[in-house]
Amino acid sequence: MRIMVVDDDKNILELVSIYLEKEGFEIIKEVDGAEALRDFKAAAPDLIVLDLMLPGLDGMSFCREVRSISDVPIIMLTAKGETFDKITGLESGADDYIVKPFEPKELVARVKAVLRRYEPKDSEEVVSYPGIMVNKTQYRLLVDGEEVKVAPKELELLYFLATHPNQVFTREQLLDTVWGYGFYGDSRTVDVHVKRLREKIPDTKVYALKTVWGVGYKFEVKP
Repeated sequence: MRIMVVDDDKNILELVSIYLEKEGFEIIKEVDGAEALRDFKAAAPDLIVLDLMLPGLDGMSFCREVRSISDVPIIMLTAKGETFDKITGLESGADDYIVKPFEPKELVARVKAVLRRYEPKDSEEVVSYPGIMVNKTQYRLLVDGEEVKVAPKELELLYFLATHPNQVFTREQLLDTVWGYGFYGDSRTVDVHVKRLREKIPDTKVYALKTVWGVGYKFEVKP
């Protein structure tokens, strides 16, 4: 599989590349955000490891541009560790967020975990209700017959909730189930993804993505 690593710090670029190459990945190295965006379509990477502070085009803008045309998973790798920066990164469409300094083996584990979510399944995982269809195998969301672009983690969250209609889950349960036990983000990660889903999926007379105050979230299916 092919991974694009975008970082203007050549030492980090080489370090990340060495560790990922040892795992059998093909690496595309980029040091400039604008050049990386130009090369993205031709390179067709399976995953992007992305620094935030880049010349040419910053990481947040790069992420938004890529997300507007592709659902390729993106892991942000940056020195900005404040909660605000993490939330901004996730809202830009990132699937995961690692703060520098980092342990290279952890980065490799995160990369593998994200890519596992894209492995083809033997049978399709699909859940549907009148007006909506969530296909986890193909990572497609149809609302009223029209395809809606969603980030991979948004779709996984929606699929999990929709396959457990009217069941309430805490943010911690959703983090453990959808993101996995190895995820080190906080519970606001869930809030960010629910907010993005609500912007794309309006409530209907049949279903709604509901907040249960003081507890968590549920996919409400109405009789």
